[in-house]
Amino acid sequence: MKASPIPQLLMALLLASINSRKSDPDAPITASFRSMAIDGQFTTHDVSNAAMDFGNRYHFLPSAVLHPGSVADIAATVRHVFQLGPSSRLTIAARGHAHSLQGQAQAPGGIVVRMESLGRAKNMHVHAGESPYVEAPGGELWIDVLKETLRHGLAPTSWTDYLHLTIGGTLSNAGISGQAFRQGPQISNVHQLEVITGKGEVINCSSTKNAELFHSVLGGLGQFGIITRARIALEPAPKMVRWIRVLYSDFTSFTEDQEKLISAEKTFDYIEGFVIINRTGILNNWRSSFNPQDPVQASHFNSEGKTLFCLEMTKNFDPEYPEIMMQEVEELLSQLRYIPSTLFQSEVSFLEFLDRVHVSEVMLRSKGLWEIPHPWLNLLVPRTGIHAFANEVFGKILTDSSNGPILLYPLNKSKWDNRTSAIIPNEEVFYLVAFLSSAPCSSGQDSLAKALKQQERILEFCKKANIQMKQYLPHYTTQEEWKFHFGPRWEEFKHKKQAYDPLAILAPGHRIFQKAVASL
Repeated sequence: MKASPIPQLLMALLLASINSRKSDPDAPITASFRSMAIDGQFTTHDVSNAAMDFGNRYHFLPSAVLHPGSVADIAATVRHVFQLGPSSRLTIAARGHAHSLQGQAQAPGGIVVRMESLGRAKNMHVHAGESPYVEAPGGELWIDVLKETLRHGLAPTSWTDYLHLTIGGTLSNAGISGQAFRQGPQISNVHQLEVITGKGEVINCSSTKNAELFHSVLGGLGQFGIITRARIALEPAPKMVRWIRVLYSDFTSFTEDQEKLISAEKTFDYIEGFVIINRTGILNNWRSSFNPQDPVQASHFNSEGKTLFCLEMTKNFDPEYPEIMMQEVEELLSQLRYIPSTLFQSEVSFLEFLDRVHVSEVMLRSKGLWEIPHPWLNLLVPRTGIHAFANEVFGKILTDSSNGPILLYPLNKSKWDNRTSAIIPNEEVFYLVAFLSSAPCSSGQDSLAKALKQQERILEFCKKANIQMKQYLPHYTTQEEWKFHFGPRWEEFKHKKQAYDPLAILAPGHRIFQKAVASL
């Protein structure tokens, strides 16, 4: 029997891509995959770009980039690498909008799949009947999903703060924003998935069909399959949003009010919070987007040298009937213990509110401050540990918040589907605490080194104080650390990896499993 040329061709890809970039960068791809009937293309001229991500700290060059024209292109590529067996070092990483922080969407010496190529087909379908949903490619951006569903008066039920991310990317983690206290994360609002496993199989799955794969992939960090299509729950979309910010100087009052709001039946539609440490003129910064309730008192408020806590909320409403919203907002605000002079409000469209971070992105890009290192740290801290955490971190480990926002807001565990792969603290109420630091190049390595040192101190404190937190968007360098992260669910996670990606081909950038390569 004549041997298939595919294994030799793929190995040629790995070797030729190293030696041939100076002449014709696409030549090795053309030679290696000429026999493959695909709708898209393989390239090598853009491998440097594929080794970049939002974190801008890790840069691992792949051998090639696949720009798929169809789901079949991805499946064929994964299947061919799987058929190579342990004799090949090739791995595959699905890259969405590359918002990962530590190279999670990179594939050293392997193949990076540009998932947004699938999204460009705009192959979305909105079902606007009973139990509405949208079906969209895994490489589609959430902002485009929102715009399409709004045409039908609908919108997904759960969000992330930044909408210029792909569906597959956020569903591989969790997808958290200020609606999650009520709706749960995005992974709790999915009806069905199309997934390509590490064997190259294309499988449709849901909570009733191929349920183990469905729940494994949601929050599974890309370890069990590549999400190529998703059916996402929708609800009627509001037209307008009342957007509110208030400040607290007392952490206990701040957290108690947050917890009161997320447990109430009638409450705000979005609830988040953030920490402000030693910032000058914070209320003046808000005036460009918000109106103060008491302009005179607000102008006299001094934030310098203080640690303050901002509660941010929204209430959805129909502009034809604003009275109902105004009455509900007034009643809710009357129950809170914020500093009265710091009440700021604004009214914006639903789309404008959800896409609010993009405005900041445009501004930062214009100043060259977007594509810089982002040493972020995202933690899920149980309620019983949040006060000890705050006492040690805010004002001691961190003496200012000038390098980026610090988010802090509570979530309800009961809104998370415990069958998914996402790992969260074992308490009903836990807090997302996100240190969203930036390290501008103009500051040299000092700002990056400082941020990393602070993170190290925060993690060390959590360990010593037995805070029992879990990392969100986790990053570890050893399998022992991953075992600790997953805790009693590690063996189950490892078993599923063996079932759906036995050669550890997928998502090597997480460094959870290493592909075993046989000696030649």
